[in-house]
Amino acid sequence: MKKSWIIIGVLVLLVLMLGSMYNGMVKLNVETQNSWAKVETQYQRRADLIDNLVNTVKGYADFEKSTLVSVIEARAAATQVKVDASDLSPEKIAEFQAAQDQLKGSLSRLLVTVEQYPNLKANEGFLKLQDELAGTENRIAVARDNFNETAKAYNVSIQTFPRNLIAGMFGFKTKGFFESSPGSEKAPTVKF
Repeated sequence: MKKSWIIIGVLVLLVLMLGSMYNGMVKLNVETQNSWAKVETQYQRRADLIDNLVNTVKGYADFEKSTLVSVIEARAAATQVKVDASDLSPEKIAEFQAAQDQLKGSLSRLLVTVEQYPNLKANEGFLKLQDELAGTENRIAVARDNFNETAKAYNVSIQTFPRNLIAGMFGFKTKGFFESSPGSEKAPTVKF
């Protein structure tokens, strides 16, 4: 009789332990999804600001149309790439990042071209939008760093023993990370 109570006690303890590990993985998964939502929010903020920036620049009739078209098309492409927060695989994040990098490149070309238009550079609305964009790029960097930290904690949790056994049984999969863009290891060349 005493032996059966010990076995029941051990089983209850084991179930509680497994339940606690499972709940911890669920919590980290939800935190990762929340962190991803914050990344998307900052990218959406940038996309919204770009519309305002392009409309401000359009007011200058002699501005290069091809540059504006490039930014508009890149923005459209970047907003079409959607990543489901429940499937944050490295491939999906890389696809999302590639679209965002294309938009960032087009935006950089737009801002370089603006340098040739002193009246536009002095426009108060344009300057405010430019400052907002710079602040948004910083927010994006912070949100991406926070996401990577959250994804790291989640990945470590589901890959360490004995949680990896539970993760495998319940379909927990590793999350991808944001990585630096190709070519970012090289310093830009500045020519005067």
